Amino acid sequence: MQPGQVTFAGSGPGDPDLLTVKALKALQQADVILHDRLVSDEILQLAGPSAALQDVGKEGFGPQVTQQEICGRMVALAKSGLRVLRLKAGDPAIFARLDEELTACDLAGIGYNVIPGITSASAAVANIGQSLTQRGRNASVRFLTGHDMKGFADHDWATLARAGEVAAIYMGKKSARFIQGRLIMHGAERNTPVTIVENASRPNQRILETTLDKLPDDLADAGFDSPALTLFGLAPRASLAALTDLKLEQA
Repeated sequence: MQPGQVTFAGSGPGDPDLLTVKALKALQQADVILHDRLVSDEILQLAGPSAALQDVGKEGFGPQVTQQEICGRMVALAKSGLRVLRLKAGDPAIFARLDEELTACDLAGIGYNVIPGITSASAAVANIGQSLTQRGRNASVRFLTGHDMKGFADHDWATLARAGEVAAIYMGKKSARFIQGRLIMHGAERNTPVTIVENASRPNQRILETTLDKLPDDLADAGFDSPALTLFGLAPRASLAALTDLKLEQA
């Protein structure tokens, strides 16, 4: 890290063992760390002893530091000659408004570099024993957001509703019923598997296995109150194995 520059880094899904070595070095070298709300305490504890930690997190439909304030603070700190680390949860290039902050650096003439991180979709799918793509099932996977600045995000529902499609839906808890309705309206099978992973990779991780038909009700009953990722089209491997065994027994 260089004085007067900004390093953008992904902290991964929360497990400190999934932090990249390069991001760890940045944590230990930074003079000031502007971090998201979802960066885990275990990762923040890896910061250098003299680093100043500043929480600039946002909470969906809740309290948040404005993007304008984040950009302004980041630029001002870098202009003062500090080594600034902008630490984002997951990967900084996935639903983390990285472009806006890079543009702020460009406009201010501030140098920067970007360190990728493991996104929560990778951690979630690993923890249910699945893969995001599978030969003969799907040759592509979609990373979607459940809502955007205007409300519920719109997508190509007709394509997503086709059999065999897989999607990782970020920020999808509050929009579960909307997503269900759009997919069923466009022909998705009601028994399409859906898996919700809350706090992926963390000690308090929870996994909910359901179907598109039962998604909103099962999610409400589960009472998830932490960030969760929705894996559309995927069920935990253990459940699929048990179903296969049952079919063999009934044959």
